[in-house]
Amino acid sequence: MAFTAQDVKKLREQTGAGMMDCKKALTSSDGDFEKAIEYLREKGLAAAAKKAGRIAAEGAVYAHVCEKCGVGVVVEINSETDFVAKNADFQKFCADVGTVVMNDDPADMEALLACKYPESDLTVQQMLQEKVLTIGENIQLRRFARYDASTMNVSYIHMGGKIGVLVGLEVSDNLRGNAAIEELGKDVCMQIAAMRPQYLNKDEVPAEVLDKEREILMAQTMNEGKPANVAEKIVNGRINKFFEENCLVNQAFVKENKVSVEKYADRVASEQGGTVKIAKFVRFEKGEGLEKRVDNFAEEVASMTK
Repeated sequence: MAFTAQDVKKLREQTGAGMMDCKKALTSSDGDFEKAIEYLREKGLAAAAKKAGRIAAEGAVYAHVCEKCGVGVVVEINSETDFVAKNADFQKFCADVGTVVMNDDPADMEALLACKYPESDLTVQQMLQEKVLTIGENIQLRRFARYDASTMNVSYIHMGGKIGVLVGLEVSDNLRGNAAIEELGKDVCMQIAAMRPQYLNKDEVPAEVLDKEREILMAQTMNEGKPANVAEKIVNGRINKFFEENCLVNQAFVKENKVSVEKYADRVASEQGGTVKIAKFVRFEKGEGLEKRVDNFAEEVASMTK
């Protein structure tokens, strides 16, 4: 029985096993799904397979910039409990995966999983399965980002991995490695962690988002009884407020809220005799958008006493 790439993907999602292992399992079982799962269990992947379906919305975000090469990375890896996220073995795994992203520059998650794990003969995927077995929880690599050294990169980790931020600054050559600019980068990272900007600047806001916001604001203003010509001016003002709240460079700088983040960066750069432009950023918050596990203690006790 033949099988397709979708079959491999489905088996991988159901079992948590590696892509190559899933291909081998389907090949050996002539495409029979149940036999393929049995094959994976026989190969010692049963525990990982059982845990793969459990909710993993805890974990940690790891962010780092290499002092030597200047490449910056941020990675989110999820576990089932916050307790495991504080485990030294789990934290080392996060750092090692970050190193792989930094050195190998994988194109996507599939490529990352296929990369060689540091100081090992295993792939990242195989090491992930090892961690599931040894740590005892479902562990998932969720997402990553990498900035090359064309920008001056600064990273920040908030609350031990709850939030990770990576910022790329375009700086004039004379300010590369400047301590004041490094501090500026850290301040911008903390701004991003605290204020959750959705976009870098006005140009990054998608037209459909802006159109929808304008539509809502117009309806609100008309409901206030304002005539159409007046409402248009009011909406324009409120759109500017939207930019100030959602675009990083337009936000009021937290440490000095009478100036915008962009104006503050310009001032620091001028004081240091060069130029700085905030070029890009990424903010990962642990578990955001994921289904959370809800423990029901009463139900658990009842099930144990049956």
